[in-house]
Amino acid sequence: MSAQHTPAQQAILSAKQQRIVAIAALTAKGNLPALAPALVSGLEAGLTVNEIKEVLVHLYAYCGFPRSIRGLTTFMAVLDDRKKQGIQDEIGKEATPVTNTGSKYAQGQHVLERLSGQPQNGPKRGYAAFSPEIDVFLKEHLFADLFGRDVLSYADRELTTVAVLSSIGGVEPMLQAHLGICLHVGLTEVQLRQMLALIETHVGKVEAEAGRVVLTQVTGSRK
Repeated sequence: MSAQHTPAQQAILSAKQQRIVAIAALTAKGNLPALAPALVSGLEAGLTVNEIKEVLVHLYAYCGFPRSIRGLTTFMAVLDDRKKQGIQDEIGKEATPVTNTGSKYAQGQHVLERLSGQPQNGPKRGYAAFSPEIDVFLKEHLFADLFGRDVLSYADRELTTVAVLSSIGGVEPMLQAHLGICLHVGLTEVQLRQMLALIETHVGKVEAEAGRVVLTQVTGSRK
């Protein structure tokens, strides 16, 4: 947990973060012909193999295993092609092994509290009350297992998440919640609007405009 941190404020997304957005969006849409050069661009911008793998694995929680696995197989082909060209890409660090043997649900609850800045010990409401099973899966797997892996920072995981949610559309309540988390973990409104500009470039104007409406609602409520 100590490896997760809030990034220093900066005016725009870094080159690596811009590539994360493109990779996440194109994978979520299943645009594999455009994904391959985006993966190359990510490597050339300094993303390690393990960082890109982590982005592609993270995606399955938000757009499903089929999209995630197609992204991984596309990445495998890209790496094979680069190896044949004599290019040695940096593998990067592995996730730190988890040594906490306590309740995984409690671990996930703690991660979500850190992400959202909101206590998670109140009575269950909405979908969590209707389907306690999915609440367990979310806390134990999504937030404990995935967000607990320190290959990516919380900010980069949230950037990946909102890029996916903006690209697939029709999930405005989830997008609203995660845009709020983005702001809490240190991303700025300017950076999130840049993210949506990248969504417009790589996915489409309709998806980007829908995301802008939600972002305006989020920032308006915080003001």
